[in-house]
Amino acid sequence: MPMVKGALTVEYGLLGMVRRQPLHGYEIYQRLRAMEALGLIWSWKQSQMYAELARLEQEGYLTSVVEAQGTRPPRKVFRLTDAGAAAFDAWLASPLRTERELQPEFPAKLHFAQQEGRGTARVLLERQREVCRQWLAELQAQAPPPGPDQSYAHLVRQFRVSQVETILGWLATCSAQLDEPQGEDAPSP
Repeated sequence: MPMVKGALTVEYGLLGMVRRQPLHGYEIYQRLRAMEALGLIWSWKQSQMYAELARLEQEGYLTSVVEAQGTRPPRKVFRLTDAGAAAFDAWLASPLRTERELQPEFPAKLHFAQQEGRGTARVLLERQREVCRQWLAELQAQAPPPGPDQSYAHLVRQFRVSQVETILGWLATCSAQLDEPQGEDAPSP
């Protein structure tokens, strides 16, 4: 049951939010708003988020229970189903297969991979680097020397080569930053 409808995978972000603990809708929305880094990737309206939660529940990726709150209206608390956990795990472990998907999706994947632990993030980064190296090799193999009839095509290929080289550089920076000591691992001053 494939979930992804388009290039943006906000649904996986919602699954990632409830992965560690059940949350009610407004709590999910508040956490998303508080995560500045994810705000650089996704712009969510509260109504869109609730509609997406309802869709994910209808498709079997989330389940919910209604909790009473005394005099306040009851709230729906969402939990990840086994199908939701499997879909999230598969998404997190899979490198992106096109350059077009990378910019809107990979930073979110990296965010959730880091929440799972450094090992998960390292695996994701290395898998994505391998895919990017394949892209680069394919582009370079397609690039004949520029001639009078291919000057524009050559420029376009060079542009794409430069993009992939930049992505590879950024992924290397991510890997290096991941390897830096953090928290308790950091050296004492």
